[in-house]
Amino acid sequence: MEKLRRVLSGAEDEEQGLTAQVLDASSLSFGTRVKWFAICFAAGILCSILGTGLLFLPNGTKLFAVFYTLGNLAALFSTCFLMGPVKQIKRMFEPNRLIATIVMLLCLALTLCAVFWWHKKGLAIIFCILQFLAMTWYSLSYIPFARDAIIKCCTTCLN
Repeated sequence: MEKLRRVLSGAEDEEQGLTAQVLDASSLSFGTRVKWFAICFAAGILCSILGTGLLFLPNGTKLFAVFYTLGNLAALFSTCFLMGPVKQIKRMFEPNRLIATIVMLLCLALTLCAVFWWHKKGLAIIFCILQFLAMTWYSLSYIPFARDAIIKCCTTCLN
């Protein structure tokens, strides 16, 4: 109703604050979305930690790969509660994070392929490490100048 009132009064073109944009992204209340974000993100972390613990069991590599991948997917999905799924997908494929998104999604799929179809445990672990790196690089794309700072720090340390 408030959105209709803004459109009819001509205030739709005004710049909205962050809270207003987040509230317009979904029919869920802001508090509900924050709660589900926290639950989903915590479940993702729990799956990743559980997967890491299962790695040390006999034949635990499959469970590790599955739980670690599910954890990353849950953490990625959790942000859909904050900004809405359509906006999340649009932002994932923006030019400045397109490569990071493709590499991250590719690593998620290749981890499962390495474990279930190719039966290469070492390759699955390598893909999990690449998952972590790709997810980190993807996450840094949402922090202004974070990637530039990391690159500058790494080049300074290597010189």
